[in-house]
Order: sequence, then C-alpha cells, then structure tokens
Amino acid sequence: MTRQHIVFLTGAGISAESGLATFRGKDGMWTNEEWVHLASTGALYNETQKCLDFYNWRRKQLAEVEPNEAHKMIAELEKEHKVTIITQNVDNLHERAGSTEVIHLHGELSKVCSMDNRTTCVKEYPLTTPIMVGDKAEDGSQLRPYIVMFGEYIDSMNVAIDIVSEADIFVVVGTSLKVYPAAGFINYAHHEVPKFVIDPGEMEQCTQLGFTHFKTTATEGMKMLLEAFKDL
Repeated sequence: MTRQHIVFLTGAGISAESGLATFRGKDGMWTNEEWVHLASTGALYNETQKCLDFYNWRRKQLAEVEPNEAHKMIAELEKEHKVTIITQNVDNLHERAGSTEVIHLHGELSKVCSMDNRTTCVKEYPLTTPIMVGDKAEDGSQLRPYIVMFGEYIDSMNVAIDIVSEADIFVVVGTSLKVYPAAGFINYAHHEVPKFVIDPGEMEQCTQLGFTHFKTTATEGMKMLLEAFKDL
C-alpha cells in the first residue's frame, strides 16, 4: 500500500484492554450518577475539591496502566503512513505508545489549565500529584483538570471534521458511537474511501455507510485491519 493518510477515531474500547473503564457500556463510568455529577461544571464550581478528588483518582489510575497492542499497532503505522488520531479518550496511551498526531476531543487527564478559561495556562502535570483547592494556574486562578466536563463545549470539533473529510482511509476503534457530536464523524468520511470499524458491538450505523465491521476487540481487530491493508 502506498503512503496514505489514515485517520482513526478511537473510544474507550481501545483503552479497556489496558485496564481503564469504558464510559457507556454495561458497567461504564457514566452509569454511576454520582460520577456523572462529579464530572460536571456544577461540581467543578460548587464542590470543587470533590470534583478535583474524582479526577485525582482517575489520574492516578492512568499512571498505573500501560498502552496495549492496539495502541502500539496504530503508532507503528506512522513509519509508512500519515496517521491522525481523533480520540474521545482523555488518557495519554496513544502518545505513550508513540503516536504523534492525536486530537483529544474531551481533553487530557495528564494536563491542567485555568479555572477562569479552560483554553489558557494549559500544561503537563504529573499524574500522581493531586490537584488541590488553592493550587494556582499561572493567571492566578484555581488549577483544574484540562478536561471537557459535562456542560462545556468541545473546541476541536471543526478541526476534527476537516481531518475526517480529508482521510484516505478512515477507521473507528472501540467506540459505541452513541454520543454526539463525535458520533457524527462517520458521516464526514468521503463515500469512496475505505472505511473500517472495530468493535464487538452491533454497528449498524457504520455498516449502512459502507464500513467493513471487524466485530471483535481492539487488538484483534487491529490485526485484522493490518491484514486488510495488504489488499488495498
């Protein structure tokens, strides 16, 4: 296969194999109403330390896991192709596996920012260092996780849509596509480009658009995808 621009849309299913919980599955994080509340702007501004503690716990979890083979196989593709990853995940496992072009729709657990403006004072912050009330961003405001919380706007949607529309190959991995606006990305891939979806669930919305469905886990599906690439 000649050099292509391969665009991946990834979700919690790819990081589940590393030990991180999914969000909307059977026992997903957002089935817990308290956690949904703690991930909201209401908790951030009215119960700040409880919100920070919730994210401190998630940050510590991330520090204890490693990228899996699916992450690594995607990163390896950069040796021969241009690869862009659009991820719904807030972990840094794609980057730790070696991927260099990653757009995080929902923010990043490994970074902090200003409570006054989520787009300012963004910087890396050690995952094992708790964020506490009283910790200040460079603009003097309270430090907060660099995360798009419930009630906040996704800033990178238009950039991501443009990237999907320019893809030579489009691959969806480990997302149920039940959450908008990210679920709408599948509609922006050009109808003539090869399109694949890797997920153990039913993915009718993809198959109806001409996606090849590998109905399995992220790692097994990536192996099947690499085989399929040999015929392109």
